[in-house]
Amino acid sequence: MSWQDAVKTSVTGLGYDLVEIERSAAGLLRITIDMPYVPGQPEQLVTVEDCEIVTKQLQFLFEVENVDYHRLEVGSPGIDRLLRHDADFERFAGEVIDVVLKEPIGVTDSGISANRKKFRGELEAVEPGKWQIVWSDAPPVKPGVKIGKKRAAAIAEAMRALQFEWADLREARLAPIVDFQGRKPKNKGTAEAN
Repeated sequence: MSWQDAVKTSVTGLGYDLVEIERSAAGLLRITIDMPYVPGQPEQLVTVEDCEIVTKQLQFLFEVENVDYHRLEVGSPGIDRLLRHDADFERFAGEVIDVVLKEPIGVTDSGISANRKKFRGELEAVEPGKWQIVWSDAPPVKPGVKIGKKRAAAIAEAMRALQFEWADLREARLAPIVDFQGRKPKNKGTAEAN
């Protein structure tokens, strides 16, 4: 068993998911953990105490396995976490994500620039293995401003959707949107203009 497999076994044995192992040339060993996702259950966040528990366990493991490192960092995926699997897409459906395509979309009659590769929008499932993001090119509505019928029609007309599969993606990650009033529940069925 390699030391990477031993790390995965230790982290999952403690009740966490192993997201990533990153090793730098300067001797930094960065381990990213997350709480297991259970559909229908409230989202749990990684705390400093969780990172401390994993750090102590891995320090012991690395001593036993004789893993050479100078510094160990254990942390959470963060607010701009990478989405790597279908399970991540299922978990974060309805959230705003950033997508970078491998190749430009090349569609000139859609109102989208033919050489555009980067998109930000709300993630939606189309069918198994196929996803889309939905966004509006209309300027965002300021909080507290009433939307008239003309403006609502303009926003609806400016809505765009881009379907994609894993093979189309270079990278997908949660959009780092910070709300200092606390985390709000997902609004299923309503799209926000961004």
